[in-house]
Amino acid sequence: MTHQVHAFEPPERFVAGTVGPPGERTFFLQARGGGRLVSVALEKVQVSLLAEKLEELLSEAQRRFGVELPESPVSVGDNDPLDNPVDEEFRVGTLGLAFDVDSATVVIEAIAAGEAEAEVELGDDEVDEDDEDDEPDEDLDRLRVRLTPEATREFIERARRVVNAGRPPCPLCGQPLDPAGHLCPRHNGYHR
Repeated sequence: MTHQVHAFEPPERFVAGTVGPPGERTFFLQARGGGRLVSVALEKVQVSLLAEKLEELLSEAQRRFGVELPESPVSVGDNDPLDNPVDEEFRVGTLGLAFDVDSATVVIEAIAAGEAEAEVELGDDEVDEDDEDDEPDEDLDRLRVRLTPEATREFIERARRVVNAGRPPCPLCGQPLDPAGHLCPRHNGYHR
C-alpha cells in the first residue's frame, strides 16, 4: 500500500479547528495551498500539546540559534471556520516538530495512526515483540507543514482559542459542564 505525504511548504492557511457542538466536537488540523485542502483529525489533548510544544520550540530556537521571534499577536487573527469540505484524510497518531535553522522555519509533521495505535485503542493485549522501534512507520500517510515563526505564533494563539472554546469546567471537580449540568462527584452524585 502506498503512502501519501501532503506537503505544504509554506501553506496559504494552516489552522486547528473543530466540527460539531461543544461536548461532541471533532478536532482537525487543516492545511490549504496550491489548490489543495487537507484535513486530518486528532484529539483535543493533541491540539493543546501541539500549541504548548510549539511555544517551547520557538523559545528554544531563540535561545540556541538567536532567532528573532515575533511577539504574541495582539489582534484576534484568523478566526474563520474550517474550509469546506472537511474530509478527514486520516486520524493523527504521532506529531513531530522540528526547527530548520537554515530557513528559520518550523516544521510540523502529523503522521497517521498505524496498526499499533489502532490495537491499543481497541484494547488488544497482544504485543508484537518484533516492533521495538519507536519511530513511526515509513508507509503511513503524513501531513507536513513548514511555517515561519510569525505563522507559528498565529497557529498557537488560534489553537489555544479552539481548545478553550469548549464546555466550561465545573468549579468543584473540573469536569466539563453540559448545558443540563452534570453529576458532580464532589456533591455525591447530585446534579450541579
